[in-house]
Amino acid sequence: MSKNQQFATASKKIAFDVQHRKTIQFNIARYDAAVEKGMARYKDVELAKHCAGAIKRDVLANWEKYLLQFEENSIANGCEVIWAKNTNEATESLVNILTATNARLLVKSKSMTTEEIELNHVAESVGCESVETDLGEFIVQVAGEKPYHIVTPAMHKSKGDIAKLFNEKFNTPIDSTPEEMTEYVRQILRKKYTTAEVGVTGANFLIADIGGISVTENEGNALMTTAFPKIHIVIAGIEKLIPSMHQLGLFYPLLSAHGTGQQITAYNTIFTGPRKADEVDGPEKMIVILLDNKRTDVFADDEAYKSLACIRCGACLNGCPVYKTIGGYTYDTTYSGPIGSVLTPFLRGFQDFSHLSFASSLCGKCVEVCPVKIPLTDILLTNRRKAVEQNLRPKAEKLAMKGFKFISSDRAGFDLASGVVKNIVTSPFNYMGWGPKRTMPKFATKSFSQLYRKNKK
Repeated sequence: MSKNQQFATASKKIAFDVQHRKTIQFNIARYDAAVEKGMARYKDVELAKHCAGAIKRDVLANWEKYLLQFEENSIANGCEVIWAKNTNEATESLVNILTATNARLLVKSKSMTTEEIELNHVAESVGCESVETDLGEFIVQVAGEKPYHIVTPAMHKSKGDIAKLFNEKFNTPIDSTPEEMTEYVRQILRKKYTTAEVGVTGANFLIADIGGISVTENEGNALMTTAFPKIHIVIAGIEKLIPSMHQLGLFYPLLSAHGTGQQITAYNTIFTGPRKADEVDGPEKMIVILLDNKRTDVFADDEAYKSLACIRCGACLNGCPVYKTIGGYTYDTTYSGPIGSVLTPFLRGFQDFSHLSFASSLCGKCVEVCPVKIPLTDILLTNRRKAVEQNLRPKAEKLAMKGFKFISSDRAGFDLASGVVKNIVTSPFNYMGWGPKRTMPKFATKSFSQLYRKNKK
């Protein structure tokens, strides 16, 4: 079964899972309420978004300059910088570090870039246990799943689901409260933090002028991940750049307001290198792996390159009616929702993933909520065009579009067949993709133009 067929099958199944939709609707409703309050704090949120978008466009216009500036300043801070062209190079570097240090335990803060290269599996392949320290990530790791959402990994689970999971895995009480489960995880992780040889983080922002790594979080787990282990590994996509540390004052509130509705997240940390000679805390070594993984292919595209401005706030997922209907796992990608539908065909190939760019109603909600003004619907349309140009769409679709063009090119074409014939022709659509909860509307016996001409007389 092709990826397209898998997507269609999974979409039909999950779209009519009533309990799943209730859980998602409940969780996103809470998000919407929080974001409404978060946006109310802004005097002019559109101006802030315009400024942030302009900065990210400047980064893309001067990408090489800022990357080299970041590398130079990071090395001057005492970091080791490794450039990874693809997943293989990134994982090879990771394996080399883990084997050289004989690491047996790795703690990791939330990072979609590490999900992209499947870091947990790579670590385990060399005998190193990898433990997720973000609560949501910890939950899906225990469940043997991947993150459902780029900001809220366990969005698809209710508190009852999690209590049942913990009861099965840890024998905790089946009626445990969220507070009790959180405390239980906290006690587990405290032991992991203090015994791990390696801590891994991603980067919300790569700060070019100081060679620093900015990580923003709400649980303090990223700080703990870097406080005890002797080695701190950062794995970051090369698009995460901002030119100056002073611009964090703009980006921090935008990211938090759009991501969680907060004025600012609880912990915002800038890492500028390993522990210095006169310092007692922090890692002895800090290694930054800068990952391309076909991001430069996106950059080379005259239309899709704007998507590299994304700051991974997740707002486009939460606003998208398609995502809220079919869920995160249906996409079968690291990045789901509108931004994933734009990026994934480039990152993983149009041959297998061009169908994602058709998984949109083009309602424009994703564009409306984007904090850096990415024209997502425009890019989705150009991706669709590329899929057609590469002959990746079904032949039946091509024939259907030619037929529709022939019929719709002239008003008389719509009246070639009667309403009865049209109903017969379109009746198969009731069984082909519309789903069991709705049916094709019936055509009238006579068309509007026919009735108009008749009544005009």
